[in-house]
Amino acid sequence: MSEYLSEGSNEGQSAPLPAGFERGTDGPKVIVVGVDGSDTSWRAAAYAAGLARRQNALLAVVYVQPLLVGGAALGAPVAETTERVAEELLAEIRETTERLRGVHEVRWQFHTFRGDPYTGLVETADQLKADAVVVGASEQAGHRFVGSVAVRLVKAGRWPVTVVP
Repeated sequence: MSEYLSEGSNEGQSAPLPAGFERGTDGPKVIVVGVDGSDTSWRAAAYAAGLARRQNALLAVVYVQPLLVGGAALGAPVAETTERVAEELLAEIRETTERLRGVHEVRWQFHTFRGDPYTGLVETADQLKADAVVVGASEQAGHRFVGSVAVRLVKAGRWPVTVVP
C-alpha cells in the first residue's frame, strides 16, 4: 500500500491511484442473462439490466429454443412454437426498452438459437467473453434431483453466476 502514497504529508489529500486503474470503470463489461419466459427469468433479466445500466455494460439476453424431440415425434410443430416464443420474448424486451427510453438506458443484444440451455449460455458467454452470467432459479421440482441450468453454471466455475429467485 505504501508504494502508492506520495512523500510528505497527505493530510486532507487522497493518495494517488496505482497506474492503470480508472475510477468507475472496474466491473463487468458484458453480462449474459438467460430468459425463457418464466417469472424467475424475467426477474433475472430485470436484475441483470439494472447491473448493466449501473456498470455501463453490454447486456446479452439469451433465449435457447429447446429441442423437444418427443413433441416432434408426435407431429407437433415444435420448431414453429419455440420460434414464436423467441419472437414474443424479443417483442417484450423491445417494448420494455422503449418504455424506459430516456429514463434508463441499457446497451443490449438478443441472442437466440436451438439446443440445450446450459450449452447455449456457456457458448454465448464464451463467445462474448462475458464477465458475469445471471439466470433465474428453476421453478421445476425435478431439478432438485437432476440439477438445473443455474446449478450447472455455478459448478462450471467459469464466471460469477447470480441466481435470481
